[in-house]
Amino acid sequence: MANGNAANALQGAEKTEQGLCFKGLIMEPIIDKCEGCDRAVAVDDTKYCPSYAKPARKWAHGVCNFATHVKAEKTKTGEIKINPLKASKRAARGR
Repeated sequence: MANGNAANALQGAEKTEQGLCFKGLIMEPIIDKCEGCDRAVAVDDTKYCPSYAKPARKWAHGVCNFATHVKAEKTKTGEIKINPLKASKRAARGR
């Protein structure tokens, strides 16, 4: 684990009949798209995401914004895709 804080992220979590309970939330195990992420924490041979209780939902509409192992996509011309709203705000600030 590259991040020392990630190892302690689920400290205090306990196994219940429903699954891993952490701060009142039932944590679901990570999915295959999460493999390789530095945030994933192993608890009793099962990996969980301390950033989001339902990792599959974060991947439902594209790339998870918490993923540390996914790089930004490039367009056919080699430019990195940027959210148009963020691009307009950056342009307004002069970046």
